[in-house]
Amino acid sequence: MPEQKPTTELDPRYSSPDAAPTDWEAARERLADAGIYWLSTVQPDGRPHVTPLLAVWLEGALHFCTGEEERKSRNLAANSHCVLTTGNDAVDEGLDLVVEGDAVCVRDEAKLRRLAAAWEAKYGTDWRFEVRDGAFQHLDGGHALVYEVRPATAFGFRKGQYSQTRWRFASPVASAARG
Repeated sequence: MPEQKPTTELDPRYSSPDAAPTDWEAARERLADAGIYWLSTVQPDGRPHVTPLLAVWLEGALHFCTGEEERKSRNLAANSHCVLTTGNDAVDEGLDLVVEGDAVCVRDEAKLRRLAAAWEAKYGTDWRFEVRDGAFQHLDGGHALVYEVRPATAFGFRKGQYSQTRWRFASPVASAARG
């Protein structure tokens, strides 16, 4: 699926008077380069669950992996809505990003092989995976499902010269209907 171009809006309520919106290309580059991300899911009883993890940007989406029995995977099986965030802890510099979307389990082995190569290129040989049975197989024997989160809405919080940017993406159903 080709990468979507979002609509971009600056929220002046939370931005410096002379701020400009952050362009999506800069945000996408930051999403691709970040090392640690935070995943927020919803537990079956409605309580939030947040955990740090590694992720890669590939083909217009963020991807992460997790064991099938881990809390985040069980949460996503019941409710696919989630949020991925990344940024830094500096108060007056940097760009914090929030990506809202639905997590979809990736089972296509050709895509999983591309993702395994992306993980190793980004995080090194400690994160080398084989692809088998529609999942990642870690060399130590661990099995991990891989999830894709295409942005539905994303937010960028630039610090220093403060700006809050919102990017809205057309839904895949709406895009397919137009195509």
